[in-house]
Amino acid sequence: MDLRKIKKLIELLEESNLQEMEIQEGEESIRLSRGGGIVAPMMMPQMQAQAPVAAPVAQAAPVVAEAVADTANMDNALKSPMVGTYYAAAKPGDPDFAKVGDKVSIGDVLCIVEAMKIFNQIESDRAGTIVSIMKESGDPVEYGEPLFIIE
Repeated sequence: MDLRKIKKLIELLEESNLQEMEIQEGEESIRLSRGGGIVAPMMMPQMQAQAPVAAPVAQAAPVVAEAVADTANMDNALKSPMVGTYYAAAKPGDPDFAKVGDKVSIGDVLCIVEAMKIFNQIESDRAGTIVSIMKESGDPVEYGEPLFIIE
């Protein structure tokens, strides 16, 4: 797999909502992941001696660093109580439940997380002002992942 193809794969991963991708061409295989803070290419044994694969790993690291910087203030984070899909509004075209700058009270609905075809309303657990929304509609969420920063 040539270096240009690997760079293009990294760009596709950065632009998408994917957490991980694996591509195989013949005997060559590459796997890119942004989940655990490590972006690691995996190659067939006969490919390990080739140096060009190391360059994309260094280039992809800033993506992980940006994600960590965005979540720096976790003390005020409202975290997802479940695994599912994040939705900012009740249905497409409706206004979002919450926007940056909105003042919220305990119990206000901030978003919906769909899990197993059940739409669960996520309510604020504190009063304050929304300073950051960590997800966009349609993004997958994990248990304990920050959704909002409320100060």
